[in-house]
Amino acid sequence: MKANLETSSFGVLPDGRPATLFTLTNSNGVVAKITNYGTIITELHVPDRQGRFADIVLGFNRLEPYLKGHPYFGCTVGRVANRIAGGKFTLDGKTYHLAVNNGPNHLHGGLRGFDKVLWEAEPQGAGAVRFAYISPDLEEGYPGRLEVTVLMTLTAANELRIDYTATTDQATPVNLTNHSYFNLAGEGQGHVLDHVLMIAADHFTPSNADLIPTGEIKAVKGTPLDFTRPTPIGARFSQLRGDPIGYDNNFVLNSGGGSLALAARVTEPGSGRVMEVETTQPGLQLYTANFLDGSLVGKRGVAYARHSAFCLETQHFPNAVNEPAFPSVILRPGQTYRQTAIYRFAVE
Repeated sequence: MKANLETSSFGVLPDGRPATLFTLTNSNGVVAKITNYGTIITELHVPDRQGRFADIVLGFNRLEPYLKGHPYFGCTVGRVANRIAGGKFTLDGKTYHLAVNNGPNHLHGGLRGFDKVLWEAEPQGAGAVRFAYISPDLEEGYPGRLEVTVLMTLTAANELRIDYTATTDQATPVNLTNHSYFNLAGEGQGHVLDHVLMIAADHFTPSNADLIPTGEIKAVKGTPLDFTRPTPIGARFSQLRGDPIGYDNNFVLNSGGGSLALAARVTEPGSGRVMEVETTQPGLQLYTANFLDGSLVGKRGVAYARHSAFCLETQHFPNAVNEPAFPSVILRPGQTYRQTAIYRFAVE
């Protein structure tokens, strides 16, 4: 089997513009489907230890449900992923007020972030698609005209590689990630609490009730956030606080960011599927789909229940623009933002 790329219609936006679906297939039969609406990964088919393929990401098989609203299934998140406290920050002496869409805070780029725009798309051979978007000055309150590219590549090594680049004409915060919801047993196949997770992080950033970091960095040892050794995701749920229960935490990766390094490894005992995550970013957000409530029905006609997936979002730390001690998210004219995330699939 040779690598292959196909395009098809994915629906029409309210303003009449068509969305396109790109289907990438590698020489091993792994399939990634990505639409240029939000650069959403709508499907990702990988084999189990018996060679049987299953789609392992949550989402929809047409555009309309995405337009109606969804919890960031599979999309590119930006201009800044995660939360910014109070929806504001001060940069070079000027205070900027952002769209507020998560209580009093700004989340995942605002009311119309990068997940809700139509990107220009250009295939790059049989194994990759390059997506591009220009975010105008003061979009969602952010300063500067930001030119963004997201290159998604399905490799022969069963990796989905995402390369992010951005340039700006004014100083502005940038923190891009992908927000795929994974279930390695297969989309719609129950909860993920038995998935075994390792995160290469000895520390995390504690947060308040609104999930805004306190500015501290604490050790995971002795806490339910210690995934330094492979541990079932749900093993310590009884030790967690919050309603609903689950993880929604930023981990400080041991690599420190800057070069590609292993961030996490997840195994699903039943199927034998394994996913490894590598990133150049300094942080990783673990989210266990705590707010799914069965109201959204996925591709197989199955309602998505709480804890039916997990997210591993490669990122800089939440609210970094307001925390000088955190790694900076400020991009300035003349600089190029470059980050990479790799999701690698295997079996054991």
